[in-house]
Amino acid sequence: MSQFFYVHPENPQGRLMKQAAAMIKEGAVVVYPTDSGYALGCHLGDKKALERICQIRHIDMDHDFALVCRDLSELSEYAKVDNTAFRLMKNNTPGAYTFIFKATKEVPRRLMNPKKKTIGIRIPDNAIAQALLEELGEPLMSTTLIMPGEAMAEYDPEHIRDILEKRVDLILNGGYLGEHPTTVIDFSEGEVEVLRVGEGDAEPFSS
Repeated sequence: MSQFFYVHPENPQGRLMKQAAAMIKEGAVVVYPTDSGYALGCHLGDKKALERICQIRHIDMDHDFALVCRDLSELSEYAKVDNTAFRLMKNNTPGAYTFIFKATKEVPRRLMNPKKKTIGIRIPDNAIAQALLEELGEPLMSTTLIMPGEAMAEYDPEHIRDILEKRVDLILNGGYLGEHPTTVIDFSEGEVEVLRVGEGDAEPFSS
């Protein structure tokens, strides 16, 4: 049975964030809220936890995973970012965007796109996600919680508990979230390409 933490959506309880971060470092698979619905997360170096996430979502290891970061300070360690991309991100994050970059050698190969050697980067505008990342002190390996056969991310934590409480270690209940898919921006080939228009304003990246 998973643990189920009721977390204040604007002022996350520090003790719960400490517990959640410790569990992640010990191999836990967690469900946590972002600005685009709920997501599944685990430690970026934990292969077994990643395999569990793949089993839950019925995806293979070739799936495009993302690293969820606190802010831009963690970018250069994991992504090859030029000045143009950095400037655009600085002006538009945190927010409901997924940015695609060529990955550095610090990113485990299993997290990269196998053909393009890219990685997704997220800096979410969600207080719980930010507090968790602050406590963790490093990016969180993440993928949107979309169940097999569904098109949208899960947004009701009580429903998530019903379907996943025996398959994940921790669910952070940050309240009922709307459906807000991210806008996907690809910087990996040097040009700025909008791959999907979602919740984040695509206009700054379209000119």
